[in-house]
Amino acid sequence: MIFSKSYCPHSTRVGAALAGSTARDQAATRTPPPAGRVRAGAPASLPGCGSEVKELFSSLGVECNVLELDQVDDGAKVQEVLSEITNQKTVPNVFVNKVHVGGCDQTFQAYQSGLLQKLLQEDSAYDYDLIIVGGGSGGLSCAKEAAILGKKVMVLDFVVPSPQGTSWGLGGTCVNVGCIPKKLMHQAALLGQALCDSRKFGWEYNQQVKHNWETMTKAIQNHISSLNWGYRLSLREKAVAYVNSYGEFVEHHKIKATNKKGQETYYTAAQFVIATGERPRYLGIQGDKEYCITSDDLFSLPYCPGKTLVVGASYVALECAGFLAGFGLDVTVMVRSILLRGFDQEMAEKVGSYMEQHGVKFLRKFIPVMIQQLEKGSPGKLKVLAKSTEGTETIEGVYNTVLLAIGRDSCTRKMGLEKIGVKINEKSGKIPVNDVEQTSVPYVYAVGDVSEGKPELTPVAIQSGKLLARRLFGASLEKCDYINVPTTVFTPLEYGCCGLAEEKAIEVYKKENLEIYHTLFWPLEWTVAGRDNNTCYAKIICNKLDHDRVIGFHILGPNAGEVTQGFAAAMKCGLTKQLLDDTIGIHPTCGEVFTTLEITKSSGLDITQKGC
Repeated sequence: MIFSKSYCPHSTRVGAALAGSTARDQAATRTPPPAGRVRAGAPASLPGCGSEVKELFSSLGVECNVLELDQVDDGAKVQEVLSEITNQKTVPNVFVNKVHVGGCDQTFQAYQSGLLQKLLQEDSAYDYDLIIVGGGSGGLSCAKEAAILGKKVMVLDFVVPSPQGTSWGLGGTCVNVGCIPKKLMHQAALLGQALCDSRKFGWEYNQQVKHNWETMTKAIQNHISSLNWGYRLSLREKAVAYVNSYGEFVEHHKIKATNKKGQETYYTAAQFVIATGERPRYLGIQGDKEYCITSDDLFSLPYCPGKTLVVGASYVALECAGFLAGFGLDVTVMVRSILLRGFDQEMAEKVGSYMEQHGVKFLRKFIPVMIQQLEKGSPGKLKVLAKSTEGTETIEGVYNTVLLAIGRDSCTRKMGLEKIGVKINEKSGKIPVNDVEQTSVPYVYAVGDVSEGKPELTPVAIQSGKLLARRLFGASLEKCDYINVPTTVFTPLEYGCCGLAEEKAIEVYKKENLEIYHTLFWPLEWTVAGRDNNTCYAKIICNKLDHDRVIGFHILGPNAGEVTQGFAAAMKCGLTKQLLDDTIGIHPTCGEVFTTLEITKSSGLDITQKGC
């Protein structure tokens, strides 16, 4: 469907709109499939008006419905409604197979990229335009966006229970066993610290203060259940078919869905998106799956874990160890090598040092080799035998709970990808994709944590899923930008970062081309409470060859996530040291420290602070 005007010079900025429900239906009218495919001589330039668009479709052998707005009585009303539903005021305004393509430039861009041909060649022989395997953040984002663009969409989602029998609802790792419950438990621990601080600020209370694990987990799980329901409702409102079944490819364009009762149903689709995410890894030693838990189990654990051994040094390990210690539990972290692999190591060691000073014990250079159950119970007692990674030394310890947080494996190995030729990294299980999230099979795409080389972060999955749907169905050509993605580790003292770690910056740009500004700082809130001066830390890494552009941002302090988010936007805009110097800070805040940085690492000057 083309909304146009019989007279439309380049300088005329006229809109078109639909009048009432009839006109809305016209906008969704399917363009008949092309009588022939792309012919030689189709336009290759980007003209700017309706006649060229009509000529393009004519050259493609496509019959079009054209509504000339200046030749119909209700043209003004059509203009108003069309502007409302497409946010486009100019003509021509093009729809193909219920998908809004856009104006002249957008139509020709879609033609040159091949997106227009995909829309015109849509095969109605399939059950669905798009099937998404995985109901996490990336999959749901992609599904809802594709549905908004008028596509017939299905989401297959099935949670294989953990070895301890834990399962959950729609929404994926983040909602159920990741970001959401983690941040809420982190907040619960911070409230305990706030109680201690409050006495210094004049709050008086005499009753015994203690933490109730069951009350906390019940409240958190109630919130998660409401999110699960909200996701299902959102899919229903957008007419996305949701099937709680395990998806396995059986042949090209065909997938088998098996529900929890073992019943099998088969579906076909023109295109597929794999968004199955990852699950926690196990040690592969005696007793690990029988007696240990992972983050899949922790957030809904029906009893307080008691004395806990956390195995691993990932952000999951340190975050969980941090809030468990914040509840007053005895917590030990067993570290095979380094803390927070992949993060700035100076910041990682500062995170570990703070945790150690606040009650978390660390066993460095050890790995478990056997887990034995001494007593059953809720919790019971477990004996852990561990050996040194640097010698023959062995140690034993008794704990109520052993929490494994040693990494995650992609959920790609048991879904029939080999049957249709989708290549995966045999070691990691991740799926190599190109810059438009396409796998080795043209009609199969992958987003989120299963994508090789992409940040394993919820907002990344959401953004890539949404933009993928727009590209697939003609709404946009925009690709996901994976550069300068900010993140935060929610340890007791939060660590926020954006851009390069110091080690990576030196590797890429060489040390002599960098200037690193840094300082310790003391949050005002901590002064009266008598907490840890010269513990919080901030640093930026600047590229001297590019006007001191900030290529690495790091902060260790309260609310680091909130601070980092704003500076991440500035880095997207090309933040430089001079721009930071020109920015007036908000006093007294932690974020203002970045507007007053003066001391460089190369100077060797003292960065300790005497006041806030």
